[in-house]
Amino acid sequence: MSESGSSSVKGVRERKKGVPEAVREEKKGATAVAHEEPLVDVAYVHDGSLEGLLSAVFEAYARHEDPQDIVRDGQLQPRLGQTVRFIETDMERALRVQRGVKRAGGHGAYDAVVRASLSDDPEAGTIVYRFIRYAMAANRPHDCTGCRKRRSCAGPVDSGGPASVGCTGKASGSVLGDLAHPAVAPLHRLVRAVGNERHRMIQFLRFEHLENGVWLARCNPSASVVPLLMDYFSARFNIQPFIIYDEVHNLAGVYEGREWYLVRTDQLNVPDRAADEQLMQAAWKRFYRTVAVEARYNPELRRQFMPKRLWKNIVEMHEDLPDTDLAPPTTTPERLWRG
Repeated sequence: MSESGSSSVKGVRERKKGVPEAVREEKKGATAVAHEEPLVDVAYVHDGSLEGLLSAVFEAYARHEDPQDIVRDGQLQPRLGQTVRFIETDMERALRVQRGVKRAGGHGAYDAVVRASLSDDPEAGTIVYRFIRYAMAANRPHDCTGCRKRRSCAGPVDSGGPASVGCTGKASGSVLGDLAHPAVAPLHRLVRAVGNERHRMIQFLRFEHLENGVWLARCNPSASVVPLLMDYFSARFNIQPFIIYDEVHNLAGVYEGREWYLVRTDQLNVPDRAADEQLMQAAWKRFYRTVAVEARYNPELRRQFMPKRLWKNIVEMHEDLPDTDLAPPTTTPERLWRG
């Protein structure tokens, strides 16, 4: 090869080396500009959904930060000198956190995270975040393999009851069993409270029949438990469509006869009641009065088991419900309707 040829090849090589080097320097500069030092006094604000909460947890790991508070939008009261970050919901990041929690703590740990995230407690997001960090660090998944009680045990979280139930078998080594740990005990408290509220809604939901054949139930729970109710009622309604509307959280669970989905709305426009609905409500009100025992009248105990905040959506507690279609019972004490 001639000297000119070798010099031209050498020049091409130098130019090839020079271009990536310039690009590399440019990328370094852009990274240096985009990089932010981790903050100490910082709070994360998300949209209030489970996906938004898990996105905030991912952001904390990505930024190497330990936020003091993770709250939903509208509930934050910033501390003195605290920086606030607004976290956008990212489904891909939320799914990555979901897989990480299931891998490190098992499906029971993730189920506890879902239930705790439905609480109205302003500290629910922070409590869930602290538990996830502890579960990730401990890396002790719930494993029922080889446990003789795995067929009868409901796992670390009993989805069929009103409260959390700890596993008594071999899998008690899960992070959910560390009840004395400061990152686990608050989570159990939230899970128990949400489970109790779900249990109340199962008892006190009252459906009314609409003209189009759909059954509607309104509720005002202290936690967003509609997602936990849909499987229960869809299994019992079978192919009958129904709607459960949460007036507090503006969330509606809609079942079309085969599958259910959630709709977030602050307005609910539904058809009028069916022709026989007023008669059925009056009959139910009469039944409630008839079975009441006057000698055991205890309004304090009734308010304990049937919170007064739920009365507006409970048919039998409507004192002004018209029952002229049925003759009123002659031995019914009227004071039973005054609580």
